[in-house]
Amino acid sequence: MAIKKSIRPKEKRSLNNQRENLNIKASDQSTEALMKYQQYLTSERNYSTYTVNSYINDINEFRDFLKEDDLGTLLSASTINARNYMTRLFNKGYKKKSIARKLSSLKTFYRYLVSEEILKSNPFEMVESPKLDKTLPNFLYKDEIEKIFNSIDTTDSIGKRNLAILEILYGSGLRVSELCNLKETNLDYANMMIKVYGKGGKERYVPMNKRTVEALRSYLLIGRPELILRNELDAPDNLFVNHHGGALTTRGVRVILDKILLDAAETHHISPHTLRHTFATHLLDGGADLRSVQEMLGHSNLSTTQIYTHISTEQLKRSMENHPRQKQNKIGNN
Repeated sequence: MAIKKSIRPKEKRSLNNQRENLNIKASDQSTEALMKYQQYLTSERNYSTYTVNSYINDINEFRDFLKEDDLGTLLSASTINARNYMTRLFNKGYKKKSIARKLSSLKTFYRYLVSEEILKSNPFEMVESPKLDKTLPNFLYKDEIEKIFNSIDTTDSIGKRNLAILEILYGSGLRVSELCNLKETNLDYANMMIKVYGKGGKERYVPMNKRTVEALRSYLLIGRPELILRNELDAPDNLFVNHHGGALTTRGVRVILDKILLDAAETHHISPHTLRHTFATHLLDGGADLRSVQEMLGHSNLSTTQIYTHISTEQLKRSMENHPRQKQNKIGNN
């Protein structure tokens, strides 16, 4: 007797692509849940591709752990599985910050599953996050930042672009992703404001100073037109472009900053976020109120902004070391 071959219905190509991207077997029922969660993060939460990928990668790592130890799937995971996974990360030598991030990703994922009534409970809900060591963000002193600005050669288009980038990152405190997504239409010269779309697509307005406006006008008048010559027929709407005339990426900004530091003969490393930290620190040192700085940075919680008050306090303590009485005490102790 001939055996009939079972014909499986062809699935949509997009669904297959998503499954392939997530690296999950079609037979695993958690596939649909994870795909639904990915869609939720993208469409409803408006998270960037980078953020969504980070969430999915953290969840997939837990899925791999379950698979390797034959512990079931994402939808059958227990609190014991969750605790054992955290222990595994500690034993592998992951930093506390990385473990805390992975735990946050998994807690958020399972909370979503519970809210959608896919699961009844969150296996990670009672798992405590490791206590992180409090570290103050790096920042630059005023003479350091001025030295970096003065090192930029603005006689060519690349220099004009680099100066404008540095002015916005330090002068307005934007995140590097926010800077890369800027369009010329986001600039309001009349009111000296920049319309910024931050995390979750939240819109806010950040002031520009006169030096930022001057740098931007010079870049837009001379620098950008020269840079897009190689890509004139397909030039992006993005305000900042690379030397090929394409849209500048976050990685490209980091490469630019490294080059600027090299030209300035500076040995220490700075990131775009270092300039954001410096922006906030210098504002508070100059007398700006915390709420205003919070608004400009786009922080949801004031507690996130308050860390910069600690930086200012540390600066005061270091300044006191130059006081004659302080030096005298040190001599006496020796």
